[in-house]
Amino acid sequence: MLTRPRLAPPRSARSAAGLSTAGLATVLLGAFLPSLDFFIVNVALPTIGHDLAAGPAVLELIAAGYGITFAVLLVLGGRLGDAVGRRRLFLYGAAAFALTSLVCGLAPNAWSLVAGRAAQGAAAALLIPQVLATITAATDGHRRARALSVYGAVGGLAVVIGQVLGGMLVAADLFGTGWRSVFLLNVPFALLAVLLALRHVPENRAERATGVDLPGTALLTAGLLSLFVPLMEGRALGWPVWCWALLAAFPFLASAFVLVELRTERAGAVPLLPFSLLRLPEMRRGLGIALPYFAGFGGFMFVIAVLLQQGLELGPVTAGLALVPMAVGYFCASLSGPRLIGRFGSRVITVGAVVQAVGLTTLAGTALTAGLTPVLMIPGVALAGIGQGLIGTPLFRVVLSRVPAARAGVGSGVLATTQQSSLALGVATLGTLYLTLAPSLGYARALAVVLALQVGGSAAVLLLSLRLPRSVA
Repeated sequence: MLTRPRLAPPRSARSAAGLSTAGLATVLLGAFLPSLDFFIVNVALPTIGHDLAAGPAVLELIAAGYGITFAVLLVLGGRLGDAVGRRRLFLYGAAAFALTSLVCGLAPNAWSLVAGRAAQGAAAALLIPQVLATITAATDGHRRARALSVYGAVGGLAVVIGQVLGGMLVAADLFGTGWRSVFLLNVPFALLAVLLALRHVPENRAERATGVDLPGTALLTAGLLSLFVPLMEGRALGWPVWCWALLAAFPFLASAFVLVELRTERAGAVPLLPFSLLRLPEMRRGLGIALPYFAGFGGFMFVIAVLLQQGLELGPVTAGLALVPMAVGYFCASLSGPRLIGRFGSRVITVGAVVQAVGLTTLAGTALTAGLTPVLMIPGVALAGIGQGLIGTPLFRVVLSRVPAARAGVGSGVLATTQQSSLALGVATLGTLYLTLAPSLGYARALAVVLALQVGGSAAVLLLSLRLPRSVA
């Protein structure tokens, strides 16, 4: 069983208790860049395909390679931060993210870009868990709650801004870089995060370092790869036999992972994913909400990017600007989120699920009746953005509210893995569904089908949110 947190925090937590405003801004910058990069490439894919002569399967790998390595290595990144120091891993991760972004920006061909994106995802997996773990371990009380709320807002805004900014950068063709600028933009900001972290982010780590759970890491990696690779590549490759073989292997690999982790924890060792954390109601129920929320969010952003450029044949700038109402809605909801949570607690998530469902339904109705133009899309995407902000902002705060400081890295890694895996799952499932249906049904009806599934996800978030504790620490 989990022991109750001690009144006196461990020395490592005390040494980091004074995380300054500048330190918080620094780690949030570190969180913003990998989240931004997950989606900024979406609007650049058509240009990348043209310049590098890349077919659909390779383009999906360019988009998916980042998400796959990001997701499979996140828990390991959190564990390493617990053991060797979260500030140190933040520095390594930010520096590696700058380097791999440079590699992507200078890639001479499509396959080198695929490799660069996979390496970039691995760097992000080192970086992101340290952000959440540092916030969790180095702050407490009201400051910790507010910092987690801001983290949730930053992650969601990065996704929406990525779509808008990506289109602008491709169209601007800065210094003749074209699509390469969406990667090169990361380099100075990642290096800035390194310099700021050296000055403003204190070191902290778990009180007792634990070894790496190699069997658990191998099984988790194999399981996620067996799910994501065929889902993301199967349609483009015509669903070869190996895709079905990998999908068939997934439940066996997932079951083996669970059994190994339970056995490791019962033996007194520390597994990659301690299932005892799921005894915390906030963690267990919050992760249940994270799955449909982030899957729907990831699928929506991918489908909208494809629809705007291929279905409506809009240029990258116009396609990006069409999502500005969503960004504004998300931003306004995020700003009011901490105050609303203080007054209404977790019921803010319930209201957000309702507003999101109304926005998605409005957008589907617009697509089926009036047609889609950037102007006609405003009510639907704005309401969806408001709803998403009301869900995403408090979600991180809820999930990590009761995690002991000594387990901050593990808890943060589990949450971040759920987030990134769900985003990738949404792209793989809803994106593949849209691309399959659009040629026969047309883009408007295909979008309506996808949005109907997302409304179902909003309903799941609503029902699960009612089981959360009303008050949020």
